[in-house]
Amino acid sequence: MTELLFRGGRVYTGPARPSGSRASAAAATVPADPTGGPAPGAPAAGLVEAAFAEAVLVRDGRVAAVGDEAEVAAQAGPRHQTVDLAGRLLTPAFTDAHIHPIQAGLERAKCDLSEVFGLAAYVQRIAVYARDHPGKEWIDGGGWDMAAFPGGLPHRTQLDFVDRPVYLIQRDHHAAWVNTRALQIAGISADTPDPADGRIERDPDGTPSGVLHEGAMDLVGLLTPRASAADVDDALMDAQAHLFSLGITGWQDAIVGSYAGSDDHFPAYLSAAASGRLRARVVGALWWDRARGAEQIDELAERRAQAGGLFSAGSVKIMQDGIAENFTAAVIEPYCNCGPDQRGLSYVDPELLKGYVAELDRRGFQVHFHAIGERAVRESLDALEGTSPRNRHHIAHLQIVEPSDVPRFARLGVTANLQPLWATHHLQMDELCIPYLGERRSSWQYPFADLVRTGARLCAGSDWPVSSADPLQGMHVAVNRTEPGSSVHAGYPTAQTPFLPHQSLDLATVMAAYTAGSAWINHDDEAGVIAAGNRADLVVLDRDPYALPAKEIWTTQVAMTFAAGELVYERRG
Repeated sequence: MTELLFRGGRVYTGPARPSGSRASAAAATVPADPTGGPAPGAPAAGLVEAAFAEAVLVRDGRVAAVGDEAEVAAQAGPRHQTVDLAGRLLTPAFTDAHIHPIQAGLERAKCDLSEVFGLAAYVQRIAVYARDHPGKEWIDGGGWDMAAFPGGLPHRTQLDFVDRPVYLIQRDHHAAWVNTRALQIAGISADTPDPADGRIERDPDGTPSGVLHEGAMDLVGLLTPRASAADVDDALMDAQAHLFSLGITGWQDAIVGSYAGSDDHFPAYLSAAASGRLRARVVGALWWDRARGAEQIDELAERRAQAGGLFSAGSVKIMQDGIAENFTAAVIEPYCNCGPDQRGLSYVDPELLKGYVAELDRRGFQVHFHAIGERAVRESLDALEGTSPRNRHHIAHLQIVEPSDVPRFARLGVTANLQPLWATHHLQMDELCIPYLGERRSSWQYPFADLVRTGARLCAGSDWPVSSADPLQGMHVAVNRTEPGSSVHAGYPTAQTPFLPHQSLDLATVMAAYTAGSAWINHDDEAGVIAAGNRADLVVLDRDPYALPAKEIWTTQVAMTFAAGELVYERRG
């Protein structure tokens, strides 16, 4: 019998009231405006009260007792080990409800631009990578930021100094930057038509400029060298170790299937789960092929049946639109300054979508939507009308939500899946979004507090490698609506000006989303809350963020991570 006694600090056990419950909605002190807008001067929304204790006893991987230190310590056996919190905070481990860890691991092993910013820095890193990998047929990788380029668009000629084809995925994974050699190999010319679900960026004379949006990425991406099974396994193990270092012991992989030139990672999860190398609990959101229809549902069901161990596959990912920065996010009224017909793309016909979702729901699948624009959010909600809340459907991103649609989340039992790190003033927001959304529609962005005030249930994720996987950085943004001090964008002139501050959440609410809310969305009812009988997935933070000024939440780091009572990460130094 193995026993661990956590004592000497404070224990955040979870929400005292569940986020999105009828009781918590009724307890709101700041009601929403009847039209769906925020109440004037509304403070940070907090419909969840944090519950705390003094000590936790873990026995054989499960929580045996939680409560007052003296009472819990009295239940420990003579051979227990003590973890001295030394004034630090113990919390449930985090679950990331929307993430791409294998893709992140693969990109970390390639030409990774995610930790630098600007054309000069990109060119330098690409040149060094090409020099250090002379035998590589292609130079591939990603992580470049649209905000580093005028209009968000790099150019093929900026990569033509490389003597090989180059394929670099944009940070948001909705575009790729390629050089002239890559375009030539793919046979892409001025005569090449745009695919139905994408766009080839072009120079004034029609020549492809070197940026491929959405479905057009596959025109080159599918020609790049394929990662081997060993490469993919290494990427998964690297990602798992990184996520453990951030306190994450479970996640929902938001695309398990072939997408944007990437191969299907389903076999890697099956292998890792079968061998025991997978130690985190993972739900794979099976990719909905938007070029096909209902005939793929039987195949999805077969894949679901193959999963086992710590890997399950009961979710289906439907990407309903693109992103606002390249005008592929589906909006109701046309984008500003883009012509009268530019309303973005609905990747799945909204009427057909209703039938697909109804059948997936009938067969017990959870549906996990990507929806950025307000039209895509509405189409997703429309498709979820009449579905069973037991399947725990959710919509991720929610950049723009028309106010009348906000209360529908609670009414339909649909969870709002937040990526808080995006809700700040940064160059991409201020120069590539707001001017094209317009003032009124820009005010509808990331309405976290309005969702909470109207009773919506929350979960949270990072979309890593699109943005940092660190939940504590996400919590900082949800509370402050400003860039964390660790961000590469922290020095942007308006980065510390709160973005739509009336949509802020309090720390208890957003921490509940990253713990109890995200565990719930993964159908993991034994995690997310520190309670007797639950699995001991736990995190020791190096300080207590509840005792910090809100502006310092980002300074908190993970000191130790436990998965089922086993230490899987400890920070040294």
